[in-house]
Amino acid sequence: MTDYKSPIIVIGHKNPDTDSICSAIAYANLKSKISEEHYEARRAGHLNEETQYVLEKSGVKHPRYIKDVRTQVKDIEIRETPGVSRNISLKDAWTLMKNDNVVTLPITIGRNIEGLITIGDIAKSYMEEYDSRILSAAHTKYKNIVATLEGTLIVGNEETYFTEGKVLIAATTPDMMENYIEPNDLVILGDRYESQFCAIEMKAGCIIVCEGSTVSITIKKLAEQKKCMIITTPHDTFSVARLINQSMPINYFMKRDNLTTFHTEDFTDEIQQVMAKKRYRDFPILDANGNYVGMISRRNLLGSNRKKLILVDHNEKNQSVDGIEEAEILEIIDHHRLGTIETIAPVFFRNQPLGCTATIIYQMYKENDVEIDKTTAMLLCSAIISDTLMYRSPTCTAVDKQAADDLAKIAEIDVETYASEIFKAGSNLSSKTEKEIFFQDFKQFSFNDIILGVGQINSMNSNELLEIKERLIPYINTMIENNNLNMVFFMLTDIMTESSEVIYAGNHAKELIESAFSVKCVGMSAQLKGVVSRKKQLIPTIMESLQQ
Repeated sequence: MTDYKSPIIVIGHKNPDTDSICSAIAYANLKSKISEEHYEARRAGHLNEETQYVLEKSGVKHPRYIKDVRTQVKDIEIRETPGVSRNISLKDAWTLMKNDNVVTLPITIGRNIEGLITIGDIAKSYMEEYDSRILSAAHTKYKNIVATLEGTLIVGNEETYFTEGKVLIAATTPDMMENYIEPNDLVILGDRYESQFCAIEMKAGCIIVCEGSTVSITIKKLAEQKKCMIITTPHDTFSVARLINQSMPINYFMKRDNLTTFHTEDFTDEIQQVMAKKRYRDFPILDANGNYVGMISRRNLLGSNRKKLILVDHNEKNQSVDGIEEAEILEIIDHHRLGTIETIAPVFFRNQPLGCTATIIYQMYKENDVEIDKTTAMLLCSAIISDTLMYRSPTCTAVDKQAADDLAKIAEIDVETYASEIFKAGSNLSSKTEKEIFFQDFKQFSFNDIILGVGQINSMNSNELLEIKERLIPYINTMIENNNLNMVFFMLTDIMTESSEVIYAGNHAKELIESAFSVKCVGMSAQLKGVVSRKKQLIPTIMESLQQ
């Protein structure tokens, strides 16, 4: 059996920021060093320019994108049933099925699936009444006939095929045989010299001599002259007549059209519906390139493995990768408020009131006495700089600042200079569409039956923020109906002035902002001085106002 066991996935939220990505990469690296399991950082969304800049600067590849973490075929044990040639005999196919305890054999050419044959197809071939020309109609190879009858080829070439004529038993006198033997026929007979001679003279294509009888030199020479093959077998005439149809190649009986195949990337809940409508027990699995991998059955679905995840920088279901409810969550590492993630079993949960998830990851490296290399240090330091707006955010703590300073020394970077580069890369928004800007850092939050969408961008250029505001105000209204949200807020945060302008849409959004922050809204926006943190300032204040 082949187990396409996926690594344990370390992943952030759907609209990943620098903290989400860098923390996932660093934590996957840590977990791989302190355990025997394999961990892989993945991303649930598009990387913004700031994060792309950080990864490029650090020399780290982008984590692979994963849209949905539902169970896939590759998460199941796939049975490595070897593919067989279309030319093997029914008997050989039966033997393989019995030895491997399978009911379906895949017929392949190289790594390409050509067809399938089931134990039912073989049984049907034994039970159906076929005419005496079925063996030649199936283009049966003489090698198959020899092997099936446990015989020996005396005259002829076993690599040739029986393609014309019928199969018959010479049970009468030579005079009678002359009336029904035709050219190219395959004749089953005994040790009688006269019958053998007659069959060859009548231009039979092959004679099968039963019960291990000796064939005379004269008959051999005559057969060679007349181009008639001779096979001897230890079986009696009745057994040969019963066995010979088992020498037919499986390609004559195999199913080759409209095959139901699945791919390793297919989701099990979707293929289960297809399986239920088919009468077959086993189905071929192909890889991404269409190459045959193995077989699965309905029973395999019962033992499918959920994907194993570690969530970083979030614990809200609506921020998580699609299919999260079908995955097995092992750990959650976060610095936000407690959200709506539910787990089947107890998990390791670490949530600290810090400015950045990367600070927690830094602590865990220290706690496990694992050395932080220069690349990892740059990733973690970048995340802290980004999430705390270079220590300006009220979420930033002394622990965050100390961690960033320590990491900067390892990474050999100047924090202020590097921070300026990061924010400059992230604030290059003029070439982006309204949708790209809006979802660059967008999260959903639930409060009772109310679903809020909150986006944020940070910039060091106030003129750029003003231009973006004018573009987003017409766009923000479309977010309500297209995303089933009650209210939407978007923070345009000026890093230099340490303030934000928030634009909004939705019923009561204006009243909520005015009452929550004691400000006056003008033209679908409000100025919030000193408010730069979505997590610690905007969301808690809005939630408190909603509660009241």
